[in-house]
Amino acid sequence: MNVQTMLEKKGGKVVTAPPGLTMLAVSHLLAAERIGALVVSSDGARIEGIISERDLARGLAAHGQELPHMHAADLMTREVQTCAPEDDIKLVMARMTHARIRHLPVVENGKLCGIISIGDVVKNRLEELEMETSVLRDYAVARG
Repeated sequence: MNVQTMLEKKGGKVVTAPPGLTMLAVSHLLAAERIGALVVSSDGARIEGIISERDLARGLAAHGQELPHMHAADLMTREVQTCAPEDDIKLVMARMTHARIRHLPVVENGKLCGIISIGDVVKNRLEELEMETSVLRDYAVARG
């Protein structure tokens, strides 16, 4: 399975935030959307950075009461790892695990077209394992 197939199942919605959004607003947006990361983008197509719940926690430890008034651009990860729609899910999962990241924006022709999380990847893998188990069970019953 590839990233495109996964996006077709889950949808290609990506919540973005402008770089000037305050961290207080970022936290409200993450909570309202029930997501763990936002792509930082001025135009919704070009990735400028990514900011996650983990960045919020680290920002609070480093900046304390100043954090709510800081901007997404102040704490975002600027060197964002991405994947492409044709990338294999198993390779993407290995990359995410190795890099210790939970979210990968999906880019096609230089434009943001989706985002996948480690949760999406794990859910996909569990569905594959359930299908394999079902096929093996059916085979065993048919042979029995």
